[in-house]
Amino acid sequence: MCRSLELKQKEVINISDGRRLGFVSDVIINLEDGRLDAIVIPGAGKFFGIIGKDSEIVIVWDNIKKIGEDIILVDMDERFIRKYFDY
Repeated sequence: MCRSLELKQKEVINISDGRRLGFVSDVIINLEDGRLDAIVIPGAGKFFGIIGKDSEIVIVWDNIKKIGEDIILVDMDERFIRKYFDY
């Protein structure tokens, strides 16, 4: 079991290209099912998740491959990285 605060301390790494995507800034939860649907990472240009561009990367649950102690491994093709306002 993992709290959302613990997720925010984890770095997200894309296993398809080895790129560091950043740290989790938010989560999207389906309130009807009580299920985590996606994690949100500040987009390029964001500073501590609050200052900068308004784009964010949304990674849906199906693309999360492993949640470890310090990192979250995802498998994302850059073409499918969606911005928060497109979710």
